[in-house]
Amino acid sequence: MADRGVSALSLPDDWPAHPDLSLSLNRMGSFDWDLGSGLMHMDQAALDVFELARDEYLGRPEELAARVPTAEATRLDAMVSEALKNGSTTYGAYFRIRCRDGSLRWTHTQGFVRRDSSGRPHRIIGIVRDATQELSDATARLERDDARRRRTSVVESTTAALAHARTVQDVIDVLNDSHGLENLGATSLVMGLVESGRIHLVAEGPEDSFVPGTRYTRIDEQYPMSEVVRTLAPRFIESREDFAGSYPRLWPHISRLGITSAAYLPLIAQARPIGALGLLYSDRVGFTADERNVLIALGSSIAQSLQRAMLYEQDKDLAQGLQQAMLPRRIPAVPGAQIAVRYRSARLGRDIGGDWYDVILLPGGRVGAVIGDVQGHDTHAAAVMGQLRIVLRAYAAEGHSPATVMARASGFLHELDTERFATCTYAEADLTTGVIQLVRAGHIDPMVRHTDGSCRRVSVEGGLPLGLSVEFGRLDYPVTTIELDPGQTLLLCTDGLVEQPGADLDDGMQMLAALVRTGPSDLQQLADRLCEVVDERGGEDDVALLLLRRRGVDVPQGGGRLQQHVAQNDPEALSSARHMIRAAVRAWGAQDRADEIELAADELMTNALMHTDGGAVVTARVLTGDRRRLRVEVEDTSSALPRRREAGESGVSGRGLMLVDLLAVGWGVESRGSGKCVWCEFDIPDRFDRRA
Repeated sequence: MADRGVSALSLPDDWPAHPDLSLSLNRMGSFDWDLGSGLMHMDQAALDVFELARDEYLGRPEELAARVPTAEATRLDAMVSEALKNGSTTYGAYFRIRCRDGSLRWTHTQGFVRRDSSGRPHRIIGIVRDATQELSDATARLERDDARRRRTSVVESTTAALAHARTVQDVIDVLNDSHGLENLGATSLVMGLVESGRIHLVAEGPEDSFVPGTRYTRIDEQYPMSEVVRTLAPRFIESREDFAGSYPRLWPHISRLGITSAAYLPLIAQARPIGALGLLYSDRVGFTADERNVLIALGSSIAQSLQRAMLYEQDKDLAQGLQQAMLPRRIPAVPGAQIAVRYRSARLGRDIGGDWYDVILLPGGRVGAVIGDVQGHDTHAAAVMGQLRIVLRAYAAEGHSPATVMARASGFLHELDTERFATCTYAEADLTTGVIQLVRAGHIDPMVRHTDGSCRRVSVEGGLPLGLSVEFGRLDYPVTTIELDPGQTLLLCTDGLVEQPGADLDDGMQMLAALVRTGPSDLQQLADRLCEVVDERGGEDDVALLLLRRRGVDVPQGGGRLQQHVAQNDPEALSSARHMIRAAVRAWGAQDRADEIELAADELMTNALMHTDGGAVVTARVLTGDRRRLRVEVEDTSSALPRRREAGESGVSGRGLMLVDLLAVGWGVESRGSGKCVWCEFDIPDRFDRRA
């Protein structure tokens, strides 16, 4: 039945085609190579591949030398020999032949090796064919694949670079990079951001491509960036004519750049336009589907990076505002001292932290300097820092000793509803004598820069960080006393200035000492230099820095400072305190007023011992300035303030403060935490005054 169906059809006489015809029409020929005799028969189709006439080939392979270059022949011989030796049954290779016009053309051969019963090769039967079209198609396919890979790599490399962009300027720098336009294949680039109904042009390249009047444009104007923002769809301008006809206001200004096509992409984030990107080309016309898809993907990547950068900048502005609100608004002028303070936010992560500094004016010409660091880098750390700074300032201003200030601050932090702890160093400096009392709570050691520029680390015995000392019941904070000579500088900083990932803290302290040693002598310039190093290095921690320099000109060397404790019901201690006052007065050149000063000091001590349950601390010291004065202080633990009152004719008390008021040039009372300090001052002659 099938035979009847086939015979009924009208078929050509030469159907089906002979294999020789099929090979010939496809520019393929066959050969039969007898390895014993060395003869190789080639049919006419094979000779046509080699562009040989029948009489030019007599059956010897060496007769093909005119068509096969030597290098190609050597490679083919080696390949065939290897196939014969290793037992292969087939082989194949591409090689070039030289045409009659001298040009080279790719050819392909494939052979089948026939062997006898012992495996010895004796014959090769195969084909040769013109491979020009095949390789041309393969090359074109490879070129297309390579172009696709290049376009994809542009998106990947740009996305990778944008991953490190933290600000809008970083994104612009990536796009305006020296290789940016080259990688994108564009002649010029423009980018604008949507701001209050307008498009703000924030990037253009190259420099001479800016169009006057386009820095700010309305979204409803006839510009390509305005159009893509309105429509949320990309605009591909295929030719010069398309550009000139669609945007007649813009085209005259950019026609000099030789633009032939352009792609304008909306930058969309969270379903709303945040800007537009324009890529202008001078060496192409039109865009393929693949090219459009790649550019759309590029626009999406840039939009995400821009949104991330804008959110980061908003967070940064908020963080910096909060940080500045938590830090002191200004540093007070301190007589006898130069002070420089700096704060630098972290380069990585959120730009807010718990680092702080503070300068506190204290009674008696003293000053408190604080540097601290609350654990963490977030708004909670900043909030805790702000509360802790204010509380520590209040405790210091009340007149507590440095150790008490630190202990009370630790107790306050422990009572807060927080798991954060803080490290801190508090320094109380008497600028008249240069005596500095240092207390350290888990913080790094301070440093002192000498007048010759050398710098040393001050070893300060420390306690536990604030908050932890209460939890572990170790509220003792030892006090370390040092002397700061005129011209010397005390350096307090947080660990962000010295710590680096993978480096030892001691190495960081040595590096800081070297920077201080080689830094400028001017205090403000020195602070700037130290912060520049932090900015160059970057890091994950913020930095607070406080430099305090004692001024030798404004505050001459004081006469000294003497102190003694007088306990209740201890006549010997009271007598010893009187002797201390008299000896100090004589030693400081005020022997002419020794009786007056001793009497006033005795009245203050007696008043403290009579009206309080505890003892008293008597301090005598010299204040220098416009006038040289001797100051006597009596500190007790009672918060009841003394009052100057008139004594009756028969009264036995009430005359003490009247005597002090008559003898001294001034007296007063200062709060000292739960207690108080009553003081009086006397003018005394300069120690170099010959009349003294």
